[in-house]
Amino acid sequence: MEKPNLDWENLDFSYRKTPYRFVANYDNGAWEKGRLIEDDTVCLSECAGILQYCQEVFEGLKAYTQKNGDIVTFRADLNAERMIDSAKRLEMPPFPKEDFLRAVEETVAANKDYVPPYGTGASLYIRPYMFASGIVIGVKPSTKYQFRLFTTTVGPYFKGGAKPITICVSDFDRAAPKGTGHIKAGLNYAMSLHAYVTAHANGFDENMFLDPATHSFVEETGGANFIFITKDGGVVTPKSNSILPSITRRSIMYLAEHVLGMKVEERPVKFSEVKDFAECGLCGTAAVISPVGKIVDHGEEICLPSGMNEMGKVTKKLYDTLRGIQLGEIEAPAGWIHKIA
Repeated sequence: MEKPNLDWENLDFSYRKTPYRFVANYDNGAWEKGRLIEDDTVCLSECAGILQYCQEVFEGLKAYTQKNGDIVTFRADLNAERMIDSAKRLEMPPFPKEDFLRAVEETVAANKDYVPPYGTGASLYIRPYMFASGIVIGVKPSTKYQFRLFTTTVGPYFKGGAKPITICVSDFDRAAPKGTGHIKAGLNYAMSLHAYVTAHANGFDENMFLDPATHSFVEETGGANFIFITKDGGVVTPKSNSILPSITRRSIMYLAEHVLGMKVEERPVKFSEVKDFAECGLCGTAAVISPVGKIVDHGEEICLPSGMNEMGKVTKKLYDTLRGIQLGEIEAPAGWIHKIA
């Protein structure tokens, strides 16, 4: 395979087809071994369970070229485990962890020429997903499923660097108190789209969803977890049974405590507390951390002391530490980095 002719330093965050993807089918109570294919199309019956009753879960992670030239992935084992948890909640047969990791390795290795060079800010985004492929007309789980994994070369989520965003407190609920908010299923993201479009139409970058039971505790956005920085430099993240357990957020909290020596707390965060924090960020795979400068609650503005010009100092330190580990500039905790090639 020849290195693609891409302007690596000027890529946006969008889909670009790469040559190989992985596919495995589940039938008669078992998953097949799976294989690499070149065809990017998916053929389904019009009555497939995914189309009728939305049985689908997915993950997102990245491959990077490190400073020494190694191509690596970051904590893919946690993505495999989270997909297993998601599948169980939707009555889908979990795709085995060892097969998930093999699919990641084989697909990234096959598309290694599409992993951007070190220093460009770009990466190879990896999207594993599985869905009900069997025919279902009555409301029940399918008996057939398909796992697929594709890759796409993407630029940095924020071209020119992350600038603080303005978010609004949403009038909508992201998830029910005992629903599916804690798993990574497409249906959760579909539920957030109307709120996202509404926020954009009103001039905001994102939503802050509050807890669905009392609307008094901070939960997350449609696709990222919150972190808050206290005025004395501690890190606080909301705790709730309806928040997706972000791998980026868990990594940030570990690094804050064990590498940077910060005080960390995972606890319920009252919305009334938000005005007292020094910094705020949204964390996830795509952007790592998106700094928040302003939160608007139905016309009332909460302006974070970190301001609207640049990422707060503590948030920047967390961002730089995590990115440094991913890019091989800082030594990683044991097991966090897996070399592909």
